[in-house]
Amino acid sequence: MKLLTIESTCDETAAAVIGDDLEVLSSVVASQDELHEQFHGVVPEIAARAHLERILPVIDETLRRANITADQLDAVAVANTPGLAGSLLVGLVAAKTLCATLDIPLVAINHLHAHIYACQLATGRSVFPCVGMIVSGGHSNLYRCDSAHDFTPLGGTIDDAAGEAFDKVASMLGLPYPGGPAISKAAADGDPKAYQFPRSFLKDEQRLDFSFSGLKTAVRYAIVGPGKHDFSQIELAEKQVQDIAASFQEAVVDCLVGKAMLALKKTGLKRLCVGGGVAANGRLRERLQLAAEAESVELEIAPLKLCTDNAVMGAIAVEKFEAGQIEPLDLDVYPGLVRT
Repeated sequence: MKLLTIESTCDETAAAVIGDDLEVLSSVVASQDELHEQFHGVVPEIAARAHLERILPVIDETLRRANITADQLDAVAVANTPGLAGSLLVGLVAAKTLCATLDIPLVAINHLHAHIYACQLATGRSVFPCVGMIVSGGHSNLYRCDSAHDFTPLGGTIDDAAGEAFDKVASMLGLPYPGGPAISKAAADGDPKAYQFPRSFLKDEQRLDFSFSGLKTAVRYAIVGPGKHDFSQIELAEKQVQDIAASFQEAVVDCLVGKAMLALKKTGLKRLCVGGGVAANGRLRERLQLAAEAESVELEIAPLKLCTDNAVMGAIAVEKFEAGQIEPLDLDVYPGLVRT
């Protein structure tokens, strides 16, 4: 079997060819970081236009690296939820066109479920059942995952995602985009106890939700003062930047680890799988490992190369394809989380 997977949910244009036994025959990712850097975040219209320019060259290069032609494909899979509407549409139209032209099946991928499946690709064995946590620029969600087809939402952010908070705080501190790696680097030499930033819902054992908007506001107040918005006259010393970065990062990590452990307690499951761009954060990985050991929990974190958006994790479509979960060509995109 040869399955082409397409990923265009946000600002990465990616494709991969998956073969028998989940073998990755090729993978190509075209990043847009340089296009969004000046805005300190992803601009949806720019992202969609960049996908339009890159989707066909990326698919062509992916097939070339797999040493196959399009007519050798058995199916095409595409992420159609959740994500940016314009970005999703580019990937879906490309996938539909291939399926219609080649007369092969279309498989739909849930982007968040695929992030969890990246853990299975890394381990080479089934990771189900488990609690799945996705932490990225656009999402912070917890699921009960009974199989590759059965994901039950447990909780998620009620406002900003963890990755978005990293980007915005990095901008406040004058650090480069993307904010995650920049904050992590600055925090390495900072004091995580220098500032007592809030940890929303951390002590609430009745809910499995996150909130990072208040944390962003607290960082803003620490820099410019309550009620003020002008950063133009603020010059922070390097040590201040490092301490704020470290204190902010620790607050985010406390919330993520705390709710992940609570989800395991509430479900009674003993395996935690973590994916998404923020899962690449070294401090988060360290704290999750310590917590897992303390609670005798099996921890699987997606490898660094599969944390950020990619099409390899779309291999979850293999299980859907084999189960006969094929979509009609009038499949639509679902930008929000309604269908997750």
